[in-house]
Amino acid sequence: MVHLDYRDARPIYTQIIDGYREQIATGVLQPGEKLPSVRELASSLAINPNTIQRAYRALEADGWIVTVPGKGCFVSGCEQAAEQERARWYDAFDEAAAALLALGVSRESLILRLPEGGNKHA
Repeated sequence: MVHLDYRDARPIYTQIIDGYREQIATGVLQPGEKLPSVRELASSLAINPNTIQRAYRALEADGWIVTVPGKGCFVSGCEQAAEQERARWYDAFDEAAAALLALGVSRESLILRLPEGGNKHA
């Protein structure tokens, strides 16, 4: 299930897209797994079904999910979508590392943070 943050500046449909992308890329949702119907998800999140439909259409256009008429939406088995997500995160990582280096953080400090997967209290 996707969780929404109403204090987030991103539109709700974008939060839904990002939530599903993350779940698929990390393996929480497996290829072939059925997603909740538009009505089910809209009801559980208490939002307009058109918002869910918009997110599902975007996910399908990007290759993350496939729609089977009369059956519903399913996680795609396409590795290309996961590779695109990895590339997106690598770009974000590169930008963050460059910004930190520009602020005077040493390469060694960045390297030390890698085994922990980030340390929010360092």
